[in-house]
Amino acid sequence: MTSTIKVNNVQNQCGQNIINENSNTITIGASGDTITLACGASQTGFGRTGTVDWDTTAKTASFTAVSGNGYFVNTTSGAVTMTLPTSPSAGDIVAVADYANTFATNNLTVARNGSLINGVAFDYENSTNGISLTFVYVDGTRGWKNVNDGTTDATGLSDFIVATGGTVTTCGDYKIHTFTGPGTFTVSQAGNPCGSTTVDYLVVAGGGGGANSNGGGGGGGAGGYRESSGAASGCYSASPLGSGVSALPVSVTGYPVTVGAGGTGGKYNTPPATAGSNSIFSTITSAGGGLAAQGNCSPGPQDGGSGGGGSYNTPGGTGNTPPVSPPQGNNGGNGNGTAPVYGGGGGGGASAAGTNGSSTVRGNGGAGTTSSINATPIGRAGGGGGGGFAPSPGGSASDGGGAGGGGAPGTVGTINTGGGGGGAGSTGADPGATGGSGIVIIRYKYQ
Repeated sequence: MTSTIKVNNVQNQCGQNIINENSNTITIGASGDTITLACGASQTGFGRTGTVDWDTTAKTASFTAVSGNGYFVNTTSGAVTMTLPTSPSAGDIVAVADYANTFATNNLTVARNGSLINGVAFDYENSTNGISLTFVYVDGTRGWKNVNDGTTDATGLSDFIVATGGTVTTCGDYKIHTFTGPGTFTVSQAGNPCGSTTVDYLVVAGGGGGANSNGGGGGGGAGGYRESSGAASGCYSASPLGSGVSALPVSVTGYPVTVGAGGTGGKYNTPPATAGSNSIFSTITSAGGGLAAQGNCSPGPQDGGSGGGGSYNTPGGTGNTPPVSPPQGNNGGNGNGTAPVYGGGGGGGASAAGTNGSSTVRGNGGAGTTSSINATPIGRAGGGGGGGFAPSPGGSASDGGGAGGGGAPGTVGTINTGGGGGGAGSTGADPGATGGSGIVIIRYKYQ
């Protein structure tokens, strides 16, 4: 026979209600009491209030989480993977905290175990020291939602690229790494499609050295100029030469960066001018600017990123050597004239060829181009101007290229622009000028 007890209140010996029913509201426990389930007992129907029961024994190896539990994870000795529960139900909850503030050194990976995380099919990798994360399973559309402050939009191995190397500056939501010398662009987080996975770039090689000749030396060719379109890291104006050029995808690795030096200027007969050196980032190589010819004493080809200018009735060098698309530079101008007065040809530039020289005209260096990839619009990769007899002025140059000397030494190319060195005038002792060194700039969205 079933027994029934009908009562609205159950009191303890002190007369305090420990169970009370009032208008369909049932209160268990008196003020200050602790309600404890017996060992082995379980509860249903009460639901959770967004809290978890913390396991205070830190995890040091990979494990599978149980709904309702929070875990301290110690990655001091190595990375750890926490696998979320399989076949979760709405309201399931899991939390995790960085035990030793070492997630940046050895990452925590939260494996999704077949469910989505914030609506995306990516595992979640965290590299922030000292962070705590709480995941609540919502439904099949969004999956596990991260409800902690600071990382509520985390949706994959890493939303955005994280990298080091060079001189790092920011512009809004974008980071800019500038290399004026050799270094390494080291990627520690490769991002995902919800954040960023590619980098824009500008790679400029060293400019070629200017020359002297019997009557006027040619200007050095500009270093090769290669740039992406800027579509991946917005809010700046790329040069027209980057139109349609895609940003580069990156992976977790170190990318060695080479920044080309400018070529040295040459004197009449000896020593000759030298070409600029290549600049390299990832799959992008910009060729050094071609050296300026020294007439019948030219040491060899003036070809390069942009061609060097000719001297003493010699032709200018060929730009875009080796060829790439879009072209990285242009041809140098020819050296021409009638003895004993000759005019050196201008070195080629990124966006225009150098002009020809003559007995009355000194070739101007070809124009470079301008980009604001590092937030400030700067002209780069202009060719050096050709040299000539005094008192006529030497050929002009722009965008980092050096002007040619009119009966005087040429002007050096500007450092970190890849400008060609200016050609010297007729005095054999006057040297052609050194070309400007190159530069490598990398830009990406980081937040």
